[in-house]
Amino acid sequence: MASIRKDILINAAPDTIWSALRDFGALHTRLAVGFVTDTKLEDGGHTRIVTFSNGSVAKEILVNIDDDTRRIAYAIKDSAQITQHSASAQVIDEGQGRSRFIWQADVLPDAVAPYMSEQMDMGSACMKQTLEGRG
Repeated sequence: MASIRKDILINAAPDTIWSALRDFGALHTRLAVGFVTDTKLEDGGHTRIVTFSNGSVAKEILVNIDDDTRRIAYAIKDSAQITQHSASAQVIDEGQGRSRFIWQADVLPDAVAPYMSEQMDMGSACMKQTLEGRG
């Protein structure tokens, strides 16, 4: 199983980032504006249908939101190309109004890892821009 990790330093307060990250249905308006073009909630808010700027669509299942550690975990289900995908994102206070955003994903088959890593790079850059108020 391929593991992908993105570690991003963001010039924004951790509470600001956490508020956007934990808003499970607002990827396209609060967290990754432009990279994600639409998010629709289903199943009482425990499932989201995410549409990305490249036209791909993913069904993501909320696994956990932990306010104490500022960490969210989710999994992708019902994908023809991906047999396993579990991910988490966490916000860590770096002091002086800065935060570290750690985004991790474990995927199968291994062959999708380069694509997923590239998409996570683009998503990370977009999130940094959005959260720093430049998006």
